Amino acid sequence: MRITIESTTKIVSIELAHGQSIEARVWEGETEHGVKVQCLIPRIAALANQDLKQFDAELQEQRAPTAGAQAFPLRMII
Repeated sequence: MRITIESTTKIVSIELAHGQSIEARVWEGETEHGVKVQCLIPRIAALANQDLKQFDAELQEQRAPTAGAQAFPLRMII
């Protein structure tokens, strides 16, 4: 599966075991066949041996989330 996603300004807290939690940014996009998706991404990185100027600049770009990003159906959590 291939997806194309865009970063949003929405940050959510994901509850983990033993009362711990981690923050994740909501990314929205779609599959190559047009299925809309939402991703919760707590970390993103690129290999340090690359020219990361453009990556770092683009990583700062975020858009407002759509109304669909306000709630996540349980079936979306894996």
